Amino acid sequence: MDDRTARERVLDAAARLYYRRGIQNVGMVDLRAESGVSLKRLYRLFPSKDSVVEQALLRQHETWDAWLAAAIDAADTPRDRLLAVYDMLARWFSHDDFRGCMFINSFGELGSVMPRVAEIVRAHKADFQARVAELARAAGAPAGLAPQLAILAEGAQTTAAISGTTDAARQARQAAEVLIDTALPRPDAA
Repeated sequence: MDDRTARERVLDAAARLYYRRGIQNVGMVDLRAESGVSLKRLYRLFPSKDSVVEQALLRQHETWDAWLAAAIDAADTPRDRLLAVYDMLARWFSHDDFRGCMFINSFGELGSVMPRVAEIVRAHKADFQARVAELARAAGAPAGLAPQLAILAEGAQTTAAISGTTDAARQARQAAEVLIDTALPRPDAA
């Protein structure tokens, strides 16, 4: 196995284990066992657990962006693109292994003691808000709509993780529809 493959296996294992058990409950020995990469090689690829955590979060950011882009690209109208966010959340919440947002979980677990984790999480959330703002602008909505829609999505993630149901995605989507329909100019109001 070359270094690239080994690195991917470690990051896959880290994402699974960190998401399922929490970052502090997973050591390098656990990553070795889950990935099949020797401890010596693991430390050569990632000099510390902190570096694995950072890379796993950065990789998860890319995964989230791909999910979001696919959902948005499948929608036909500007309004539907805004609502696609909640449809994507509903699909994600229905996965058997759904445990909430890895970024929110990581921030809660390590944000106060690992500044780099807090920085990565803040950047991820800022990127999401910027994406929603872009969609709102494209729909002709006022700037104030985007943070409201982002908060609905964030709240839905936390609520779904705690409740263990997908209801939060549907409820957030319904609230988003009300906000969007109130904010968007009506085509017949000319």
